[in-house]
Amino acid sequence: MDIAKCLAVIDVLCAREFPAEHGRTEHGESGPGYHIAALHRSGDYWEDDGTAREETAAQFEADRDGLTELLTGRWGPPQRFSLRSVLVRTMEGEDIEEPWAELSEHVPDVHLWQAPVPDRWVCLGVSHGRQELPFQLLGIVTETDPP
Repeated sequence: MDIAKCLAVIDVLCAREFPAEHGRTEHGESGPGYHIAALHRSGDYWEDDGTAREETAAQFEADRDGLTELLTGRWGPPQRFSLRSVLVRTMEGEDIEEPWAELSEHVPDVHLWQAPVPDRWVCLGVSHGRQELPFQLLGIVTETDPP
């Protein structure tokens, strides 16, 4: 993982305007009020017995923690925000704004900062998807307050 590149992507997302419509970008996806970038992605696990997936999960958490340390130097310590209750609320039919509803489906928690850029939240999370799917270290910038 190229940490300098990850930080540069986060800086780009903080400065970029939000689109009026949902769509793909060179870093991931964006929609009204948010940007989501895949900062790092693993391979898939179709042929894995579970061993490689566990090792990769630990590495992605460590990568997220390393980026967290660097962003803490910029913005102070993050809030650690669990998305599990957001997932439950979404499944019970509550209308949760994006990007939070979508993230709660595959990201158990995020490290969250209120950035000095006006009205922007920045967070880092590890997408855990289904067993055979790749891990992704996600950088998220949004103007939508956490639910």
